[in-house]
Amino acid sequence: MTLPSNQQLIAKLDNMIHDCLKDYISNDEPLAILDFPDIRNCGDSAIWLGEMAYLNRRYGKRPAYVSRIDDFSPEQLDRTMPTGPIFIHGGGNFGDIWDAHQDFRERVLERFPNRQVIQFPQSIHYKSQARIEESARVIGRHKHFVLLVRDEESKEFAHKHFDCEVRLCPDMAFSIGPIRPEAPEFPVLAMLRSDLEKVGEANLSAYPDIPKEDWTTESAKRVRISKAIGAATALMALKPAEIRLRKLDAAAHNRLRRGIRQISRGQAIVTDRLHVHICSILLGRPHAVLDNSYGKIRRFMAAFSGGTDLAYRATSLDDGIAWARHQATQPLAPAA
Repeated sequence: MTLPSNQQLIAKLDNMIHDCLKDYISNDEPLAILDFPDIRNCGDSAIWLGEMAYLNRRYGKRPAYVSRIDDFSPEQLDRTMPTGPIFIHGGGNFGDIWDAHQDFRERVLERFPNRQVIQFPQSIHYKSQARIEESARVIGRHKHFVLLVRDEESKEFAHKHFDCEVRLCPDMAFSIGPIRPEAPEFPVLAMLRSDLEKVGEANLSAYPDIPKEDWTTESAKRVRISKAIGAATALMALKPAEIRLRKLDAAAHNRLRRGIRQISRGQAIVTDRLHVHICSILLGRPHAVLDNSYGKIRRFMAAFSGGTDLAYRATSLDDGIAWARHQATQPLAPAA
């Protein structure tokens, strides 16, 4: 039986991910993943869960050490795994828009000059020439850094400015695989950025029937710890590192479920978020795509996902809404 086109694309990109990563992972060597995304952005949780799914499905393994930025311990990493590669979580924060992540990345490179460090796929964007030069100096001093990037422009930029191995690789969220969507609640949903990467203010006053949302905020009672991973007695036999990983995984699963429920409510979607685009492909939902402040979605689509009929590159918000409204009149594709 022929797979639906979105599932064919997902499988193709997952295989491309493996072609990129297989040179840096072995069955008998531990690895670490740093910079767990403890933030409301469901797209970052999708990336994390794709990283976990890839390791489990391809190698039957889990990282020996994980951390967020604010609880990273170089000493604990050394004690837990004296050897083995150090991976840094992927996304769109390589550069100087989200300084905390770049600062952390460069601290890791400086602290572990003799360990291989692999950056899971990233988009690169800098505004400051001085910061480019600072990053170049740190990367140049580290002789074992591998930089995976999500688009050709990032690849060209890295080759021009950085002395390290650079490879083009799809976003890790595709390793999650197809996701079964929930039933839609309304024809069109606008999922539009409200952060530093937005392009102006999207005015939907002419479309009072279309909800305008961004990734929803978390409740004060968000699940962080054992509530999401079972009774405390079940954890007693586990090593501290595994307990820690399960807590973080539980938070990521919670956030992704929330995000999938949110975007599933639209039969068609209009978005300027890369991971609404990616999750819409995983769900098999049609969506019109605008771009963020520096072309991240356009660049990613040009490299990997632009050939799907599910995604329409809109020329304006009005154009995207018109396309999405038409798509919402069509029958829904069968669930994955």
